[in-house]
Amino acid sequence: MSAFSINRKQRSLYLLTALFLFVLEVLIERYVHDAFVRPYLGDFLVVILVYAVLMSISYLKVVAAAVGALVFAYAIETAQYVQLISLLSLDQYKWARVVMGTSFSWWDMLMYTLGILCVLVVEHLLALKK
Repeated sequence: MSAFSINRKQRSLYLLTALFLFVLEVLIERYVHDAFVRPYLGDFLVVILVYAVLMSISYLKVVAAAVGALVFAYAIETAQYVQLISLLSLDQYKWARVVMGTSFSWWDMLMYTLGILCVLVVEHLLALKK
């Protein structure tokens, strides 16, 4: 699964995936105000977005990029737990609240984990086809 290298075409597909997920995340943030898609599916997808960005700009292998994306997501959530935005006096800036989030949730941690598990399953299935 993690041993294959990706070529330019695959890197472009990761970039297109990242762009698609970014647009989808913006649309969710702007227009969806429900109890499932925004709080759960958005977190599930954002970690996949981070993974796709990593794969499109780096030479990381699948597992390393997946772990990196998950650690990044966990770090953001941990920053929410310690209220880093308030500690840095950034809470008056909407962009900071959107990027960093404002409240810690174990559900977010679960959704990040499930998102990366989904990535690993898909990557494994794609690697089997090669």
